[in-house]
Amino acid sequence: MRLFEILLAVSCLFMLNYLVFFKKSARKKAVTALLSAISIGLLLIHLFVEGYRWQMGLVYVLTALLLCYAAAGWKKQSIQPSKAKTGKRVLKYGFYAASMLLLAVSIGLSVILPVFQFPEPTGKYKVGTELFHFVDQKRKGTFADNPDDPRELMVRVWYPAEEQTSGRPAPLFPEGERDFNNFIGAYTKQMGIPKWTLGYFKYINTHAYSGAKALQGAAPYPLIILSHGMGTSMTLHASQAETLASHGYVVATIDHTYSTTATVFPDGRVTGYTTDMDGENFLQQASEVGKVWAEDAEFVIDQLTKINAGEISSGLKGIFDLQHIGMMGHSFGGATAFDVVSSDDRVKAGIDMDGTLFEATKRKQISKPFLFMRAEDYLSSTEEYIARSDAEKTVAQHLSSELSISKKASKHGGNLLLIDGAGHYNFTDLQLFTRLASWTGMAGKIDGKRGTEIVDRYVVEFFDEHLKGIKGTLLNGPSNMYPEVKFYGKNI
Repeated sequence: MRLFEILLAVSCLFMLNYLVFFKKSARKKAVTALLSAISIGLLLIHLFVEGYRWQMGLVYVLTALLLCYAAAGWKKQSIQPSKAKTGKRVLKYGFYAASMLLLAVSIGLSVILPVFQFPEPTGKYKVGTELFHFVDQKRKGTFADNPDDPRELMVRVWYPAEEQTSGRPAPLFPEGERDFNNFIGAYTKQMGIPKWTLGYFKYINTHAYSGAKALQGAAPYPLIILSHGMGTSMTLHASQAETLASHGYVVATIDHTYSTTATVFPDGRVTGYTTDMDGENFLQQASEVGKVWAEDAEFVIDQLTKINAGEISSGLKGIFDLQHIGMMGHSFGGATAFDVVSSDDRVKAGIDMDGTLFEATKRKQISKPFLFMRAEDYLSSTEEYIARSDAEKTVAQHLSSELSISKKASKHGGNLLLIDGAGHYNFTDLQLFTRLASWTGMAGKIDGKRGTEIVDRYVVEFFDEHLKGIKGTLLNGPSNMYPEVKFYGKNI
């Protein structure tokens, strides 16, 4: 909960107990007036400074009821149980019990669905961010309503920036009332929930500053391409991106259009999820979609190369070290990273965060440094399926090839890491959004902040070693700092 939300809830609780349990006295009227003024002040400050959100609605209602209760002088009669009539006593304590329930429900919703803050970036640099709209005239808009439209991509770039002396950090979700409402409308439609339920997302901020001046003194910086999972978006990887940027990387997060929950374009258009992945012939479909995503990543590298050369106007000219490019991704984006690192000579190293490969049978192994980061049950569930007598042959062969590639990663500077307590979405920022991610099984039992710290530490250290030549210690083997991380690689 945010500061003034906590203070408002505490004042509400204190006022409720004071009005119900303290005896009538000359002093009580003055104290009640003071408590009412404090509650009104906290409510107004909260609404104007932090902003309304529906999770606090019951606290607002209860605060209003208590203010009315105080203003109407309902307490003129003695409220001592021994003197109160039975009906009034039942009414009073019934009101108290109902009020406590309202307060508990509202506080519970505010905790479960918080306006959270990203962990502070751990690097030494401040972070800037800039949003780009790239149009690939050479490719068609796969999965678009009009397949003859060119392929369009929204890309957010995160980079080391100069110290900011004014302004506020950039919001996580689209800025401006129009774009935010369009985005949330499409987002909630895809999820099948009412639009108002995610309206509080507008209060979630990053640690980066929009349009901040790039820090030229330490440039150029290695470039990381970051690809999201199927049906999510780049918004689930903002914390990872700004952490990498704080350590001296430029990170380009891609929204793979028509494969996201929602993507907003500069003119206000919004696209949702229309990718054809119906479960039948999944591996073939995944391979076809994967080619589109891989081409997206390669096209983004082309565009950033033009920005670096000044062919596209931007304040980021000259800050990309295009001789040291890496790629990472989650789920389907991780599989895309594997494919791009395998096939594009410009990309030197990569990370797959819990993504099943869609090109496993065509690539016996990868000859570049590649790190596989997996949820705790990856090995056991994969080996169990392969060994099943009723396993679908094509799927079993695919998983066997994938497992073989993962096990051989250590031969070329990579490895296979398993994280105890991690589920699929512990490799994204979703673990920070809500505890429901863990309760519903989307994320594992590991604490969200702990999961974020582990993933970020190993990601930074991997790229430091293979793109900057700075070797750390975490990738040497098991660490007492992170006993949750298990290594599956030679000599480990």
